[in-house]
Amino acid sequence: MYLYRTGPETFIELAEILKALAHPQRLCIVKTLCEKGESNVTDMQNCLDEAQSKVSQHLSKLKAANIIVGKREGTNIYYSISDERVRKIMLTVISEFFPETV
Repeated sequence: MYLYRTGPETFIELAEILKALAHPQRLCIVKTLCEKGESNVTDMQNCLDEAQSKVSQHLSKLKAANIIVGKREGTNIYYSISDERVRKIMLTVISEFFPETV
């Protein structure tokens, strides 16, 4: 039997975060939010070249994992990263895989 030094809850939480990020479109959304700070669905739709319904599905998964949060301004919802740990993880990933953007 393996003994968890920090408790299994930490690994379970990390696994859930990584599962939510483990999709190319969601990685792109989170990368964009890390770089821009916030964005609405229309901006992401244009960037991802996806239908609004698809972008919204990915946003729902990220919200359910508490990775992003939405802020309503009029008819728009602006999304941003809500978990600073995820921002740090993504900044490391961005610097490794997209060095030209750092």
